Amino acid sequence: MKKITFSLLSSCLGLALAVPAAFAQNRIYRCGNEYTNNAAVAKERNCKVVEGGNITVVEGTRPAGGSSGAAPKAAASPPSAPRVDPNDQRARDADARAILESELKKAQARLAETKQEYNDGSPQRNALDLRNPQKYMERTAELKAALARAEADVEGIRREIERLPPVR
Repeated sequence: MKKITFSLLSSCLGLALAVPAAFAQNRIYRCGNEYTNNAAVAKERNCKVVEGGNITVVEGTRPAGGSSGAAPKAAASPPSAPRVDPNDQRARDADARAILESELKKAQARLAETKQEYNDGSPQRNALDLRNPQKYMERTAELKAALARAEADVEGIRREIERLPPVR
């Protein structure tokens, strides 16, 4: 049997007293959507004590400038941003329109091709489909999804074209 020395006993007692202190937390007060551990601020703002557990608050980023309730302002270019000649901008817009219109034609062709292959939910059966009806159902579902994607592509390109400034 080992003897318990005074130094061992005192270090164990010190450890036992230090552990709860490490896990203890100051009083936390809730002031609306904000939290504080400053009792003076909490009393001044009539905050309520938060009971039952630890609190972890992670602050998010705040929008630059203005108050939190203000509507966001339109993005302004910095004063050092180079000015674009109106003729150059019109040429860029015309190029963008031409590119989008060619993409629209391709998307419309894919849509027409997919519609023809889908055949209103009854695609033409091939040799594999005749042997395995499950394959036919899977192919039909894939064609339906491809048709929905093609329609969404066409609509998206049309929306992008509508966003462009009118042709002058």
